[in-house]
Amino acid sequence: MYRVLYRKYRPQTFNDVYGQEHITTVLKGEITGGRISHAYLFTGTRGTGKTTCAKILSKAVNCLSPRDGSPCCECEICRGIDDGSVLDVVEIDAASNNGVDNIRDLRDASNYTPAAAKYRVYIIDEVHMLSIGAFNALLKTLEEPPEHVIFILATTEVHKLPATILSRCQRFDFRRISPDSIAARLKEVCDQEGIVITDGAAATIARLADGALRDALSLLDRCSSSGEDITEERVEACSGLAGREYLFKISSAAATRDTSALLGLVDELYAAACDMERLCEELISHYRDLMVVRTVKDPARLLNASDSEISRLSDAAKALSLPQILSALDLLQESAAAMKRGASRRTEMEMTLIRLSSPEAQTDSESMLRRIGDLENALRAGTVSVTAVPAPIEASEPKPEQTAQTPVRNIVSEPISESVPEEPKPAEPERVAEPVKTPAAPLQDSPDGTKIADWPDIVQLINKKNRLLGAQLKGSEGYIKGEFVLIDAKFSQFRDMVNGEANRKNREDIREAIASVLGRPYRIAPYTKPEKSETEIDRFGAFLEKMRDKGMEIR
Repeated sequence: MYRVLYRKYRPQTFNDVYGQEHITTVLKGEITGGRISHAYLFTGTRGTGKTTCAKILSKAVNCLSPRDGSPCCECEICRGIDDGSVLDVVEIDAASNNGVDNIRDLRDASNYTPAAAKYRVYIIDEVHMLSIGAFNALLKTLEEPPEHVIFILATTEVHKLPATILSRCQRFDFRRISPDSIAARLKEVCDQEGIVITDGAAATIARLADGALRDALSLLDRCSSSGEDITEERVEACSGLAGREYLFKISSAAATRDTSALLGLVDELYAAACDMERLCEELISHYRDLMVVRTVKDPARLLNASDSEISRLSDAAKALSLPQILSALDLLQESAAAMKRGASRRTEMEMTLIRLSSPEAQTDSESMLRRIGDLENALRAGTVSVTAVPAPIEASEPKPEQTAQTPVRNIVSEPISESVPEEPKPAEPERVAEPVKTPAAPLQDSPDGTKIADWPDIVQLINKKNRLLGAQLKGSEGYIKGEFVLIDAKFSQFRDMVNGEANRKNREDIREAIASVLGRPYRIAPYTKPEKSETEIDRFGAFLEKMRDKGMEIR
């Protein structure tokens, strides 16, 4: 029977393991020095060699003639472990044997001495799948096992393990294997199998494997099944990739807001059987590369790309600002999550690309604030023309010099003071009417500060999103002070609903409503009514003393 490449070329000694030298060196040293631990924990992402190293370790501790800490693979014990005839090495899948009874059976069997080998080795794969009861049943045996027992636990999700288990094991963290190491291993396998592969194809497979050598060998197996030479185009066709060229076309069309071109590219890729979820993942990787090129002086060390590709990425990144790239990454991340639960991946991809090319279609608060910031920057740079609305006056046609001093309001800028600039002491200053009301809410001066006249409209918007929060703001008032909107709430529970990290959503709802009515974003803070000044208190005290001097009794 044909054996797939990742099984056929599974490492048999520590020296054959790629990309995990920091682990294999320590394990060989422990075996050579006779300092073997009773419990090991191997953790890391898929396909990095955890189970492989566990099997090598189980052979090395039992090998009759180990070589520099590695098994010889020739003695009867090594051969027996490989073919399964030596029953002293037991591999357990915790995903399907995760109950208390399974662990109790294992614990009882561990008390028996080995039949043929020196140690009884229990390899528990995906150990994080054990139930709480199973973990508790394993604790005592894991802490003080019999001298002839070694436990090797392997998991991809170490954070799910109880601290009591972690503290009883010698932990080894397996790293993602570098693309260079994966590409070198692929070329070795191809040489032995008589497969012709280009350097670009090996690099593409290494990039897609995302640090997992097993995934790389599986993809190589798929690409070599036709018997043709393996090229980049062949890899892209077998893996359902869109190809780098399409990624650059999509990012360029999004930057130029060419929605028609974007939908045409999606249709072309869909017709070519390109998986939309895979396309979304590639676009995330592509925009991540653009982000790195945009922010790092030497991006080559962080990118798995040739010099020509890095140069092309640099040219593409110049057409995008960093906020645009980050916004694209946010949209694509949300789309990737939505595709897992949506009915039509193609529709989700098309919606995402339209939002990507049309900032006005993005309605989340971060996008709104980003658009306001871009508009303010454009106004400062003078690249956007602004229409000003002059305030009408009741008097007859003013003189030119008076017109120059007439206040105006910018309909896209933040609200400005409604007071009229002083003229150089005229005999009788002209009466000026109130300026025309703009979309931003007018402000009213009050003894307590600058009061927001349209505060009820803001409360109404808040109530539509969050009725509980809106109820707490019933009868409240709002004041503007600098960059803050101060909220005078009548209910004491309001502060509890906006304080702390857990209430961030409530604060965001308030800020969005304020920005929608006032036309610009503000920070929020509680309003505290000013207390009587010391001067007022001193005046009252002086009045009492004066009354006492006149012989009046003060009670």
